[in-house]
Amino acid sequence: QVQLAESGGGLVQAGGSLRLSCATSGRTASTYAMGWFRQAPGKEREFVARINWSGGYTYYADSVKGRFAISRDNARNTVYLQMNNLKPEDTAVYYCSAIVVPGGMFDYWGQGTQVTVSS
Repeated sequence: QVQLAESGGGLVQAGGSLRLSCATSGRTASTYAMGWFRQAPGKEREFVARINWSGGYTYYADSVKGRFAISRDNARNTVYLQMNNLKPEDTAVYYCSAIVVPGGMFDYWGQGTQVTVSS
């Protein structure tokens, strides 16, 4: 089992920045890849970014490319999402998730952290 806990959300003005953290515990050595997702009110959860075990491969949704950066510190068992130039449409609950086997699915989820961007 892998437990995930997000932090770092909050209220920020448009154009501002936030850094989200996702601390992993449990079978952390099993986290093959990590990802960030978000869900805005009345909308489905959507993919934001993912990173592989070594951190050498990252992938982003078009809506955040060039503004967000995902990274991980395996020594600290933590994944980060640096969010710059935030827009009101980035307002959502942000979730981190883990894939524990190659070719697997995002099966483990945190409780989420709220990000609100005011205009």
